[in-house]
Amino acid sequence: MDVLTRALRSGGPRVEPAANWRIALSGVLALIGLALSVYLTITHYEPHFLVCAESGAINCQLVTTSPQSYVLGIPVAVLGLTYYVVACVFNSPWAWRASDRRIHLARVALSVVGIGFVLYLVSAELLVIKAICIYCTAVHVVTFAQLILVMATVPTMLGWGRQPEPPARRADRRPAASRSRSR
Repeated sequence: MDVLTRALRSGGPRVEPAANWRIALSGVLALIGLALSVYLTITHYEPHFLVCAESGAINCQLVTTSPQSYVLGIPVAVLGLTYYVVACVFNSPWAWRASDRRIHLARVALSVVGIGFVLYLVSAELLVIKAICIYCTAVHVVTFAQLILVMATVPTMLGWGRQPEPPARRADRRPAASRSRSR
């Protein structure tokens, strides 16, 4: 429980900055996910804008209009759009450079929830609907890439898994000549 308590404290050890390329890639992935989610939301309400095969294993129309395209009465496309609006905030340069550990922990939690939902959606496509949507798959790939990036970066930023530095050894303050005589 000590690890969890330390992780949740915002006044804990200093947050190490992430590499600039990781920050940029994270932001780009979030924007790609947002763009795809906007498109899927538009096509949910206006299906004639959907440009995708409509037969065989790849059938975006079948996937986006199936009963599985709703969760608790909410269109999955709207949930994806909401997710990526939040993801854009937590993957912005400002959020990556924040010193408050809770922001970084929220980014990890968001990524885990996102990939959990992706696993549900992929299983629904493959096992229930028996068709896949290429745009949905693109969102799934972006979500997975975001998870990998976040999980490869945030724990290191927060100092998880880092061995504490050993206490500095006190230097023998006697002159070298007197040290050699006492041996």
